[in-house]
Amino acid sequence: MIYEPLRSTQFVVRELLLKADKQNISLVIGIPKENQKVEKRLAITPETTALLVESGYQVMIESDAGLAINYSDRYYSDSGANIVQTKAEVFQADIILKVSAPTFDEVSMMKPRSSVFSFLQLYLISSETLELMAEKRINALAYELIYDDSQISPFVTAISEIEGAYSISVASELLSSAHGGKGILLGGVPGISPTEVVIIGAGVAGAVAARAALALGATVKIFDNDINKLRKIQHELGRMVFTSTLQPNVLRNVFRSADVVIGAMQYVNKTHLYRISTDLIR
Repeated sequence: MIYEPLRSTQFVVRELLLKADKQNISLVIGIPKENQKVEKRLAITPETTALLVESGYQVMIESDAGLAINYSDRYYSDSGANIVQTKAEVFQADIILKVSAPTFDEVSMMKPRSSVFSFLQLYLISSETLELMAEKRINALAYELIYDDSQISPFVTAISEIEGAYSISVASELLSSAHGGKGILLGGVPGISPTEVVIIGAGVAGAVAARAALALGATVKIFDNDINKLRKIQHELGRMVFTSTLQPNVLRNVFRSADVVIGAMQYVNKTHLYRISTDLIR
């Protein structure tokens, strides 16, 4: 009988390891369809599915889950996934991959001691859902609470970059007369006053939005109560951008002349939310 040392005080029988390999035990990963009224994203693409299958996992995906991201069931089945018709089947998997936080009904369908990977948004998820997860001993991994060695959240950063860039595209559309806007161009051209963009929040989303607006020729004003963030964004974008703390009188004045106002405050499990009061925008 051959022993393989793991640590100085522990040994594992190699025969048992070989036996475990022969059993070919693999975890089942379930991908449920998101509530597509509020969430258009999906946890994995067909390419990622193929990588998981090649690594020995079984992937089970609810039928039509990928339609919102323009992938039919065939793309996933060709990548090795099993297509199932009901949500209940998916939630019997060992690991659930989602984007939005699991609901009470979804947790009810999960088997005990399984795992769910998703955004949890602890300030929004109901206490009943959390209690049921604890009762069933479900392991939850929140994307927004994953940090690298530099204490940066790769998931939150990536989404913030997308949101910041997208906000300028949306603002440009809403300013056009075709969408009931003022009929002006977001940006600036010689001889015409530039569009004024006000951004509340100097995080990643705010910085990306500011950079995109400046590239179009707009005037940009950024507000945040974090002086370090304001200092960093001033250093990155230069003196052409106006920065200030969140002062009601200053905000009231800039809102009067602003063409676009973008909310870019970052919330990661915070109980308080920043809101623009009605009197500031009258």
